[in-house]
Amino acid sequence: MNQRVLVEPNESVARHPEEYPLTVREAAKYLGVSPQSVYLWVERKQIPHLRVMGRNIRFLKSELETFRASFKQEMENG
Repeated sequence: MNQRVLVEPNESVARHPEEYPLTVREAAKYLGVSPQSVYLWVERKQIPHLRVMGRNIRFLKSELETFRASFKQEMENG
């Protein structure tokens, strides 16, 4: 069975077509936080993310790099 994943149009995907979207767990591991923290940031629209098939959430590593840098800076300052 061939399953296709439809990603909503996003200019980030167009800029990084070879990039594989990360799951919430993968993003949390990359950022060094819990999946619950990632869900909270998504709910508050604080982290760049994609919606796949309506409910599933995915992240582009290139966008998370920028977010992680600003997150680390906030932690050091705050």
